[in-house]
Amino acid sequence: MIYTVTLNPSLDYMVEVPEFQLGRTNRTEWEELKVGGKGINVSLLLKNLCVESMALGFAGGFTGDEILRQLEDFNICNNFIKVAEGNSRINVKLVNEEGTEINGQGPVISVEEEERLLEQFKQVQAGDVVILSGSIPPSLSRDWYLKVMKILQKREILVVLDMAGEGLLKAAEYAPFLIKPNHHELGELFGTSFSRRGEVVPYGYKLQKMGFRNVLISLAGEGAVLLTEDGQLFSAAAPSGVLKNSVGAGDAMVAGFVAGWLERQDYEWAFLMAVASGSASAFSKAFATRQEIEEMLKKVQNSKE
Repeated sequence: MIYTVTLNPSLDYMVEVPEFQLGRTNRTEWEELKVGGKGINVSLLLKNLCVESMALGFAGGFTGDEILRQLEDFNICNNFIKVAEGNSRINVKLVNEEGTEINGQGPVISVEEEERLLEQFKQVQAGDVVILSGSIPPSLSRDWYLKVMKILQKREILVVLDMAGEGLLKAAEYAPFLIKPNHHELGELFGTSFSRRGEVVPYGYKLQKMGFRNVLISLAGEGAVLLTEDGQLFSAAAPSGVLKNSVGAGDAMVAGFVAGWLERQDYEWAFLMAVASGSASAFSKAFATRQEIEEMLKKVQNSKE
């Protein structure tokens, strides 16, 4: 079973506002209110690839009810903990203004509610995959993911970690199966910046020396790089296409990688699936369908180095 974890899920109000201007009344040309959060995004893309998952996390208030309703509509299995205080977030995302979004804070998680979720990880079996991604609510410890990895360690469970900052570096001692920093997050970790794929490779090796097994680095329009624990290095340019929505493209990459790995246990195939899934989703207003990803795979294979 694949478990995705979304501690701070949201309802994402996706809007397209032509010629958006600050300090003015702007009107939408297109809008959609949909369930969001990095772990949930992974579950949605996995569903499009016909791969089942179990979504875990917290949901609060009327927005939490709508989040769970939408998950049921998408036939996403879930075991979210309903919290008593506060509402799950509503995030505003301008899809035509790349990277422009306003994210809420989320509900308050009690100690009892936190323990109920932690207890679920004790039921995870050897061979399962646990994907930890996204922001941590202010009411939880900044090291919350480390608590989960401590529970999961030495149990032959594949842990995928998609987070930024010092919290990522602290996780090295648990040797997660995969991490997926983008080039901005990687630059912040090492106090530098990158413009080409080859420039990130030495820093990927540094992360492996710290203990991370496989390192997948995304560089938006420059493509992606994968450094594997068995010494392989894969690189691919970004396929050509029209960017329609960058929200969730990184989550789609994680989903594509996991689906590819479970299908063939082959790093090259997992990498190609990751790049194809991320690119196809970026070129669509919604998460890419299986057919769109299969078509994108043909382009990615031609761009592999």
